[in-house]
Amino acid sequence: MKVSEILQVKGNILYTITPDQMMVDAANTMAEKDIGSLVVMEFGDLVGMLTFREVLKAVHNNAGSVGGGTVRKHMDDHPITVTADTEVNEVRRIMLEKHARYLPVMNAKTILGVISFYDVARAVLEAQSFENRMLKAYIRDWPAETTD
Repeated sequence: MKVSEILQVKGNILYTITPDQMMVDAANTMAEKDIGSLVVMEFGDLVGMLTFREVLKAVHNNAGSVGGGTVRKHMDDHPITVTADTEVNEVRRIMLEKHARYLPVMNAKTILGVISFYDVARAVLEAQSFENRMLKAYIRDWPAETTD
């Protein structure tokens, strides 16, 4: 299974923010949309990712408040990315090794979407469930042995 298959099921809604917007606006957007990440775009290019991890770090660093800083100050400005052709097992390895819960999917400099740890887990579970159903159907239809 490839990342492109996950994106097809997930859909193409992409939530973005600019690096000069305030962190409080970013946190409000994430809460209102019930999302764990925002893609940080500047002049049409991906320049970073802001996830709940960075928001929590900002809250910690500001004694319980998100603070008055901009997204640029807190974003991950070198996010790990994958392509639509990346195999899901490779994505799982990257996510586990790098502790990355959200990965932008790129085609050269064009962002195609973002996949989350949840998206990958759901896709793998659905694939395994489908395979399981097919195997059970095959076993039920197993031809009876004949004696010669």
